[in-house]
Amino acid sequence: MREKAFARPGIAAAVSAALLALAWFGGAVAQENPPAASPTAPSPASPGAPAAGPQPAPPATTSENPSAPAPSSPSAPASPSPANPPSDNGQAPSESASQTLVLVGRPAAFIEGKANWDEGFSALMGAIGLINAEIGKAGLKSAGRPLGVFLETDDAGFRYRAMVPLESVPEGKTQLTDAIKIGQTPAGKAMKFEHRGSYEDIDSTYEAITAYLDEKGLEAENLFYEEYLNEVKSPDDPTLEVDIYVLLK
Repeated sequence: MREKAFARPGIAAAVSAALLALAWFGGAVAQENPPAASPTAPSPASPGAPAAGPQPAPPATTSENPSAPAPSSPSAPASPSPANPPSDNGQAPSESASQTLVLVGRPAAFIEGKANWDEGFSALMGAIGLINAEIGKAGLKSAGRPLGVFLETDDAGFRYRAMVPLESVPEGKTQLTDAIKIGQTPAGKAMKFEHRGSYEDIDSTYEAITAYLDEKGLEAENLFYEEYLNEVKSPDDPTLEVDIYVLLK
């Protein structure tokens, strides 16, 4: 078995090189295998909501294999979705149901910080709120849902980059404030999974993702990120919707 490097509280086995980097901001995404519908069952509470801003439609994708079979629907709560989340018995999705994408980097404003797992949700949502406020002051426009990129993780906590995609960036501008920089979202080959339910229950989704990657022998990059599709006020809100992206080697 490959060396494990991914740590999140409650995760039984760590991802074999850690889960990916963030990449959401305004670039096109070319899909190598067509995404099959991947429903996810309800789960407990969810994280606080990122500050509001213009919310464009998700990036376009091009299917390289339109004839791929559609996955069956999952029954377990908070299951990941490479199109066919694990069932109640913990069985990982089938290979034909996995979603492999090619992510293109996009401009984004970001804040880097550290947090322990207990305060992680609040830290990420607070940073996203600060970014949105500065984007408005600078007369810029957001161009996508906010992201939480996990740069390093261990048993105690994590180092993160909270990001908000931008429609455009003035030439030569590298920061909005001393704390808020301008950069790009991650790019490269990745797998997309879904979590639907409270943020407090997201570890069960990560456990299933880890099991899936291990079963398929997939090697992940040393980064992963979460894309927050809706705004909630607390980590126990069961209406939270999060897409998780794992960059592959």
